[in-house]
Amino acid sequence: MVYFLLSFILILVFYRAYKNTKKIKINRVSLRKSEYENSKKQLTILHLSDIHLENISISPKELSSIIGNKTVDMIALTGDFLDRKRSIPKLIPYLEELNKLNPKYGMYAVFGNHDYFLRENNFKKLKNTLEEYGCKTLQNERITLKINGENINIIGIDDYSTNRSDIERSYKELPNGYNLVLTHDPNIVLEMKDRPFDYLLSGHFHGGQIHWPKPYHLIKMGKLVRMNMVKGLHYHEGKPFYISEGLGQTGVNIRVGSRPEITFHEVS
Repeated sequence: MVYFLLSFILILVFYRAYKNTKKIKINRVSLRKSEYENSKKQLTILHLSDIHLENISISPKELSSIIGNKTVDMIALTGDFLDRKRSIPKLIPYLEELNKLNPKYGMYAVFGNHDYFLRENNFKKLKNTLEEYGCKTLQNERITLKINGENINIIGIDDYSTNRSDIERSYKELPNGYNLVLTHDPNIVLEMKDRPFDYLLSGHFHGGQIHWPKPYHLIKMGKLVRMNMVKGLHYHEGKPFYISEGLGQTGVNIRVGSRPEITFHEVS
């Protein structure tokens, strides 16, 4: 009888934890400066991270329905799309739905540690798929846009956790302007004391995914965890950076004390 009761409780816990993977939260972060409050000099950035197509509970149509018809200037994807080559075709309908948002200044992506599980040819197929569906991929490189007469530098730094990041190369010949950094592992901010950035977007931690009572299992994932920085908006050396809880899951498709996340950032 005791065994049956414990089994029932365990099944119930896992069921509720699985249901949490369908309860997407939409976060809105505003870094608008007061002097630009009524100005057109601001951007709305849709940020998605850690899609993990092997363990995602939201279909492309559901994602589109949740986002709705919101006006988006730019889309930022901060890595960990998948683990296996057979998942690459699953990415296409998500990209198609994101393209329907018609982001005024484009869609940009960096890669995460799970993407590099792919062999070289399969990784190239992932990269080409993103590019073919309108997403500019950045690997230790940047692109400069001219928006409202000002330079917007989109700096894509490759994955820090797999030692692929090259800050020097990413910042090479950087023109003056607003510096938006896209990267997967937020721990890289600890290496960027002398590098200018106005905002940094990242993911990697999943908000702990199983965040109960605390995400002790993340301790091996860098210094930021020990500084209690695993999700949301934070500052280091006075510079803001954001850690998304991600859209999908890894390992087991459950969440406890965390939720899948879609984030809209408004920046001046």
